[in-house]
Amino acid sequence: MNKQGMDQMWDQFRQRYGIYVRLVEAFPEPQYHTHPVPGIRTFAEQVAHTSGTLVRDIARGIAKGSITPEEGDEPKTAAALTNKAAMMAFVKQSWDQANAAVATIGDAQLSAMVTTPWHMTFPGFVGFGIMSDEFLHHRGQLAVYARLCGAEPPFIWGFGDNAPEFRPKT
Repeated sequence: MNKQGMDQMWDQFRQRYGIYVRLVEAFPEPQYHTHPVPGIRTFAEQVAHTSGTLVRDIARGIAKGSITPEEGDEPKTAAALTNKAAMMAFVKQSWDQANAAVATIGDAQLSAMVTTPWHMTFPGFVGFGIMSDEFLHHRGQLAVYARLCGAEPPFIWGFGDNAPEFRPKT
């Protein structure tokens, strides 16, 4: 993958993130810290992981050559997501930080090896594949959580209904 390919992939990811933002907005606030599925993260924990570790930290890590997620902070972050305003601020701030990092990535970072805390090293472009796969996996989990908690998740391909910054470019 080169910079041009990454930019195209990131534009599609931006639109998918917009669906995710709408999913987070739709989730009932009283259910943020419940376990709709025993043994799996709460909604707040999933959001802390998805927006923080998967999106923000992987994007920053590819840009700098080393992924150093603040995973130890996930429980603390999730605990602070107590209301819709805090939840949405975190989701949007994480996106802004990831997007800013991606804007600095060029061909050199895409081909450079990126170290991780997960006992693997890979070229930067591979990190985008991992991010995308994991993001879609967790977004699917959150859609199931929404249904279990009485909320209707947004249509998975409803990009035109996203907030303007996440809509398809014309």
